[in-house]
Amino acid sequence: MKSHELTIEGMSCDHCVMHVKKELSKVAGLEIEEVRIGKAHVRYDDSVTLQRVAQAVEDAGYKLIANS
Repeated sequence: MKSHELTIEGMSCDHCVMHVKKELSKVAGLEIEEVRIGKAHVRYDDSVTLQRVAQAVEDAGYKLIANS
């Protein structure tokens, strides 16, 4: 599994963190290590695409900022 730090725009409180965790937990092949305001650390396998992760973040009401 690969690790990645996500930068997420629009989060401002613990409720935001809960919404992002909930949506990311629905992505098959992705494990959440930590979510905090503006960031998420995840591990994922090869079946997970950045587009799927971005969609989950958008479903929570926020925007994934592209980073390497």
